[in-house]
Amino acid sequence: MDPNASRSSAGRSRGHATIHDVAAAAGVSVATVSRALRGLDRVNETTRERVFAAADELHYVASPSASSLASGRTGVIGVAVPFGDRWFFATVLSSIARRVRAEGYQVMLLDLEQQGQHEKRLPLTSDMLAKRLDGIITVNIAVTGAETALIDRLGIPLVSVGTRVPGRPLVRIDDAAAARLATEHVVALGHTRIGYVGRVPPQSAGLTTPAHRFEAFSEVLTEHGISVRSAWVLGSDWTMDDAFRDATTLLTRAQRPTALVVGSDEMAFGVMNAARRLGVQVPSDLSVVGIDDHPFSDVLDVSTVRQDVVGQGLAAAEILLPALRGRRQDPSLIHTSEIRLIERGSTARPG
Repeated sequence: MDPNASRSSAGRSRGHATIHDVAAAAGVSVATVSRALRGLDRVNETTRERVFAAADELHYVASPSASSLASGRTGVIGVAVPFGDRWFFATVLSSIARRVRAEGYQVMLLDLEQQGQHEKRLPLTSDMLAKRLDGIITVNIAVTGAETALIDRLGIPLVSVGTRVPGRPLVRIDDAAAARLATEHVVALGHTRIGYVGRVPPQSAGLTTPAHRFEAFSEVLTEHGISVRSAWVLGSDWTMDDAFRDATTLLTRAQRPTALVVGSDEMAFGVMNAARRLGVQVPSDLSVVGIDDHPFSDVLDVSTVRQDVVGQGLAAAEILLPALRGRRQDPSLIHTSEIRLIERGSTARPG
């Protein structure tokens, strides 16, 4: 027996066989082996079975990088977010990952490291995207024209969540309707001294969620003949810490609101902590209503407008998956997730 052949056989049995070894054993070309193992339909069943039998006998394990080069596919979906460490974005990412894993894809987080709602983020670049991703989901990212052109050149299908990318499918909630529900709730309770937390600067117009929520709040107050007092409108940069600081300043003034509509539950937590430290009773002295239904909102008894964050991630994945298989995307598709008011103990009639 040829000792070299024995060594070669032993090496193959330990999983070191190459695609060329499989092709030789099956009596077909390397290209046919590649197509058969990837499940493509240009291989007849008899040949496919022969290839699988040879691969099994040789303990052949395909190299992911080699498979990617051969197919032009990476099996990876990018999820681009402005804030990787915030609950909403982490929840959307997790739900996307769960859905696409079931189809054999993995998720790559593209954290664009925005420092605040009005700060610049990192751009989407060719180095980030080219030959690394089969598709991309953007979450509350105002994608620029240059970035869209790059994505088009690379032929990467895209689905947006929250902030629309022109010409691409969108998954969202009706942000204006959510803010309307929250504002109508405190108006119906009899409040007329109402403030707002979560307005962003005008230069942040690309961030549609904060803009639409504040606009709807203002419209509801105007419809009911209630003044929007600029002194009671806070920015708070959509963080718990900033909302705590801003609310502390607001609630120490002689003139203060009896109700606050807050653009997110996380900011509502900051507001309620400020009130607690100042001895302002929620809800007898101050009603607080948020938007999101964060997992802590039930524990902390926060009235809110619920949005299905997990469902939005799943919907975005479901829309993207057919495009990864070559189906043409519907650029006008808008999937709008349901919202509803959840009344808890942080809101009541004014004292």
